[in-house]
Amino acid sequence: MTAGGRAVAEHHGATGVGRAPGPGRTLAAAILGWLNLHRGAAAAAVVVAAALALVIGTQLAPKGDTVPLSIHNAGPEGARALAEILGRHGVSVQAPERFDAALDDLRSSDSPTLLLYDRNGILAEPQLASLLAAAERVVVVSPRMETLAALDGGIRQAGVVPDAHPVLEAGCALPDAEAAGQVSGEGAFVYDGGTTCFRAAGTAGMLAVSNGGRLAVLGSTTILSNGGLDELGNAALATRMLGTSKDLVWYLPSLQDVTVNGPGKTLDDLAPAWARFLGPWLLVVALAAVVWRGRRHGPLVFEPLPVVVKAVETAEGRARLYQDSRAISQARDNLRAGLLVRLAGKLRLGTGASSEDTITAAARLLGRDPREVRVIINEHPTSEAALVAWSQAIDKLEKEVMTR
Repeated sequence: MTAGGRAVAEHHGATGVGRAPGPGRTLAAAILGWLNLHRGAAAAAVVVAAALALVIGTQLAPKGDTVPLSIHNAGPEGARALAEILGRHGVSVQAPERFDAALDDLRSSDSPTLLLYDRNGILAEPQLASLLAAAERVVVVSPRMETLAALDGGIRQAGVVPDAHPVLEAGCALPDAEAAGQVSGEGAFVYDGGTTCFRAAGTAGMLAVSNGGRLAVLGSTTILSNGGLDELGNAALATRMLGTSKDLVWYLPSLQDVTVNGPGKTLDDLAPAWARFLGPWLLVVALAAVVWRGRRHGPLVFEPLPVVVKAVETAEGRARLYQDSRAISQARDNLRAGLLVRLAGKLRLGTGASSEDTITAAARLLGRDPREVRVIINEHPTSEAALVAWSQAIDKLEKEVMTR
């Protein structure tokens, strides 16, 4: 081989010309070629994959506590701020998730305070009795009628705070209420019985205390929530009510605390054997009816909203609901509360007047014995006929006062 041939061969060996490409280089070149030809599709695929990954990650990520009045909920409806404040003042706040754990926490302390917010009415009467017996002091927030009856504290529901009273004055001699002064009353419930404070009208108040101070019923969640704690005297009332003991059990019952007797039966167990064929048949009939009626009546017609409903229709509808549910006590409480409010307004007694003040003033105006008027207003009818007769009696009494 000549010198020129050797030089050419060495040059070809150095540059790799003439070598067969390896498998890795072939695959990489194919991928790069495909990406160059389909740049738009590749970019769209990357964007879709990133969006899908973001959505899946967001759904699978652990979410914060959103339970109303939970001490772990940092949202406006939670109560984390109040729990932090109580903790800094030496109060040990326990938040059990089950009824048994709440009962154990109460029994392990010398003088515990229990905060109970059973918004769904889950606890039965025996469970409530056990909690009441184990706690030194119980604060119940916005309880249902069944819960109030089971607590047996002589406190009854009496309606809601009127929209015209967004701010409520203490109006009683309880130290906690006097220290708070004014609190938020918007959307709160009012109660009658025991010692009542923060009255909007008549004797019903947003805070009711009975059993020598062992039972307190608070008709507002705003006072304890993160969103309303810094308004008016809400924080003062909340911390004084819940900070009297070094141990506070903050219990929010859940569906796990529902008492069930026996294993129970599902709908499949209770349904007959032929019911499995009924569902598809009803679906076919429903679809046929939708097509038939939809074509018969033509397109939908839009009407302007809102629809104005007359007050008398609303009153009659609510009366029918009371009648269907046989809510004699609830109807009686509402009629009595309305009567006392109207009488207090007629007699110019002010919003802080108690039921005894209103009864005494009405008897003085009519020249009758206060005991007779008290018997009429405080009567507890036990049947629908007795409720009708009692409503006629208080209506007659109201007309006598209004015409004087």
